[in-house]
Amino acid sequence: MNRASHRWWGRRGLRFRITLIVTAVALVPLFGLALLAGRTLGPLLVDSVDGELDAVLTAANAAVTAGRTPHEVPGIDVRVLDTAGAPIDGRKRPRLGSEDVADLKAGLPVSVESDAGGADVVQPWRWLGSVVTAPDGAQRLVAVGAPLVGVADTVEDGARWLLVAAGVGALIATVATWAGVRAALRPVTRMRGAARHLPQGARLPLPAADDELRALAADFNALLARQEEAVERLRRFTGDAAHELRSPVATIRVQAEVAVTNPDPELAHETLRDILDEAERLTALLDNLLALARADAGELPGAEPVEVTTIVRDVVARASPGGPQLPRVRISAVARQAWASATHAEVELVLDNLLRNACAHAASEVVVSVPASRSFVRVVVDDDGPGVPVEHRSRVFDRFYRVADDRARTSGGTGLGLAMVAELVRRRGGQVAVGESPDGGARFEVSWRRHAG
Repeated sequence: MNRASHRWWGRRGLRFRITLIVTAVALVPLFGLALLAGRTLGPLLVDSVDGELDAVLTAANAAVTAGRTPHEVPGIDVRVLDTAGAPIDGRKRPRLGSEDVADLKAGLPVSVESDAGGADVVQPWRWLGSVVTAPDGAQRLVAVGAPLVGVADTVEDGARWLLVAAGVGALIATVATWAGVRAALRPVTRMRGAARHLPQGARLPLPAADDELRALAADFNALLARQEEAVERLRRFTGDAAHELRSPVATIRVQAEVAVTNPDPELAHETLRDILDEAERLTALLDNLLALARADAGELPGAEPVEVTTIVRDVVARASPGGPQLPRVRISAVARQAWASATHAEVELVLDNLLRNACAHAASEVVVSVPASRSFVRVVVDDDGPGVPVEHRSRVFDRFYRVADDRARTSGGTGLGLAMVAELVRRRGGQVAVGESPDGGARFEVSWRRHAG
């Protein structure tokens, strides 16, 4: 099938395609059977004549062997000849050549053009014969023949009517298939109408029969549920993002207005410092939003072997406290080498966010460990802060979710750090979890797939 035919076929409706296929499947064998029957009709008629001639020949052989004259049979010519084909019965020599006579003596049927039976018109005849011995010991050829009048016309008419019957049968199959497919697709049409006018939050009714249509309706309802869930998440995310962006922008605007209305250099310097802090927070928020958007779109680089233990040591070294009021960050049990399937930037970003979150809530200490594991590379971050209540642990990795509704941003967070951690780890086939640390604070654990190399 060329490209144009494929496009034409693809534009046809399902009912048309099914009907055309069934019609073709029905038409080919029907016409094949009609042609086969037409070809076998002639031999069947000749075989029927041979059967009748054989019965007459048997009776004639018995009569000649007994020295009697064979009985005449209406429509069949009974002849007694010598072995050369010359008539013994005193009648006209039949139109049988020497080869025909030889075939008859051999017991083979012969079809010839003959004027036997007194007809003036030469027509096809069928002959059977056999050699018998007369009472005087002479060999006689007994031959019986019958005209094959109308056999050719019968075969032609029969073949024609068989083809007509095949065409009618194919037409009936086409009409029946069209009606049957239409009836079978009627529930699909009703489902389309229901889907077209489906109100928000409603679902398609499931058919009573446990068939493909019921499975289709169930899958469509599941698709609607996922779509509505995605739309709801997008709506919440958009609203939260707008709220989060409005807060630093409003702060920057207010501080700028204060700086403009109060030209005091000392106040202006303090105001500019506040504006810089808010701008940095706004930049971090936008960077996190962009990273999450790229992760949602699947724009992640290919995984590579990453040595996690080294990255943990580097991140902990950067997170060391710069003053007495900050919690102490230390490393506990660490595997010698732990190769994960991810990227260096992703692992570093995940660990930075976990340590930043732990330092923001810890009372005095944050402990990082890399326990040994066969299938995964695990990193555990414990702190001795207030911890995460059990009722909040299932949503702590949601975007913009906070255990306390801290819209004042006293912690300086954007509400996206843990969401980004979960997104990046899960995109690599890993796992994230939150629980309780031995010191009563929060325990965050991330696991990447171990590199197979």
